[in-house]
Amino acid sequence: MNLSDDFFNKVEKKTKVDKDTILSLAQDLNNGNMKDENTLRKVISTLSKMTGKNVSKEKEDKIIDTILKDKVPKNVDKMF
Repeated sequence: MNLSDDFFNKVEKKTKVDKDTILSLAQDLNNGNMKDENTLRKVISTLSKMTGKNVSKEKEDKIIDTILKDKVPKNVDKMF
């Protein structure tokens, strides 16, 4: 899928997240080992900055533990 600059401009206008950041995160997710703690910490940090939400060390550790122990719900409806 080839995304146009127009698409990224719309996303940036709504989210304040630029094209390079989106593409960088997508590449990290695509190339990264999602069972690697360092990769997960980098992704969490990037998402935290993108959303403007502070993630405490304790929360970050809990997220990583959940992912590494494969305790992430497979159904989206169970996440809420």
